[in-house]
Amino acid sequence: MNCGLGSADAEIHVTENRSRAATALNVPPARLVTLYQIHSAQVVTVTRPWADKQAPEADAMVTRESGLALSILTADCAPILFADTQNRVIGAAHAGWKGALSGIVEATVEHLLAMGAEHAHITAAIGPSISQENYEVGPEFRRQFCDENAAYADFFTPSPLPERADHWQFDLPGFVAHRLKSCGIMHIVDRPACTYAEEGSFFSYRRSTHRREPDYGRNLSAIVLDAP
Repeated sequence: MNCGLGSADAEIHVTENRSRAATALNVPPARLVTLYQIHSAQVVTVTRPWADKQAPEADAMVTRESGLALSILTADCAPILFADTQNRVIGAAHAGWKGALSGIVEATVEHLLAMGAEHAHITAAIGPSISQENYEVGPEFRRQFCDENAAYADFFTPSPLPERADHWQFDLPGFVAHRLKSCGIMHIVDRPACTYAEEGSFFSYRRSTHRREPDYGRNLSAIVLDAP
């Protein structure tokens, strides 16, 4: 079920998988839209679908249009799906460490509010991503976060391996949840699944890298607003 057109998988297979995802969401395949994700804080407003190869460069999207499946591709990063069902606004964001640190969560919430959503009615769902115990990083990685805000040290624990004394384990989903709460989103659903550890269910960039595999698949997380 690799849904990433940017992978080395056969395009015909990826297209079929995306078609199956669209069918599961009750939309035509042409109305399942993805982005050219660039680990940024860029957000786009979607009013109509685009061709796969014309996807805008951004890492989040919002819409008020029913029957449009907003879809995020990940392979360890955190997908976030947003819904304000009362005001009929939805969104989807791709939050890797770089995007989360640079403000993709806040930018997406701002766009949702501009479209009529309200803090009190927004629910955010954090999808499967790499867990803290499998996300080891070096000291320079942690320093970027602590230079931004000393309190971000709370999202790092020392590596349990004696030979890795200068390394840390980073809590990406916890950091994403913190950023959501910091901008007023209190209804948060976090699916406790690790893309790295749960090989039978998810693709993982880091797992593939550790195994020196030539390529990796992409997981798809999507949300669609039904017709009123």
